[in-house]
Amino acid sequence: MNTTLMQNLFSRVGFTATLLAGLLLLTSLSSANAAAESLNAAQLAIQTSSEKLKSRLQSDEFRGDFKQVARYVDQVIKPHVDFPRISALVLGKHWRQASHQERERFVKEFRTLLVRTYSRAFVQFNEWSLHFLPMDLANEATKTVVRTEVLQPGKPPIGVDYRMIKINGKWWAYDIVIEGVSLVTNYRSTFANQILNSGSLTDVIDNLAEKNAAAFAAAS
Repeated sequence: MNTTLMQNLFSRVGFTATLLAGLLLLTSLSSANAAAESLNAAQLAIQTSSEKLKSRLQSDEFRGDFKQVARYVDQVIKPHVDFPRISALVLGKHWRQASHQERERFVKEFRTLLVRTYSRAFVQFNEWSLHFLPMDLANEATKTVVRTEVLQPGKPPIGVDYRMIKINGKWWAYDIVIEGVSLVTNYRSTFANQILNSGSLTDVIDNLAEKNAAAFAAAS
């Protein structure tokens, strides 16, 4: 599946608060749903960010400033998304072969790509809520999948799963799967093809940085 198709899938539900993940990538939990369910630590990591984002995006003036939205999205999701882990999984063998500088640059530009892509999707959706599906989470668990359904008026539910890892007692998102399509797997294929065609990870990062800069310049 190509990047455009993946972005179209994400655009149907908005940018998820934990992306990433995912970046990613963010949806929201309705207050009624929050009151009705007892959420575990992994689910709360998603709920906390999503509530902040949805509350802030109620302002039409705020939504009209794309750069401001992107800055806020980045600020809110940063404490909950393991961008270095996502980047390493996305690049695969190319991450292992990359220099320290290349790794740092890729994390920065890939994070910017996700934030700007899904910030734009965010401002297009006003009515949505997130329903957490039942799950068991053992105290000793270090990895889990939080399964949810995104609800929009007049539309069928969309399955959105968050792959999460526990590091030093805190849950981080490192992949998001929408209707069976993994962000990590999709972008791994995309960047592998780009590196193959260009012959250089550095060239791919340079191109990504140019696109990010152009996107924000156009939003000025």
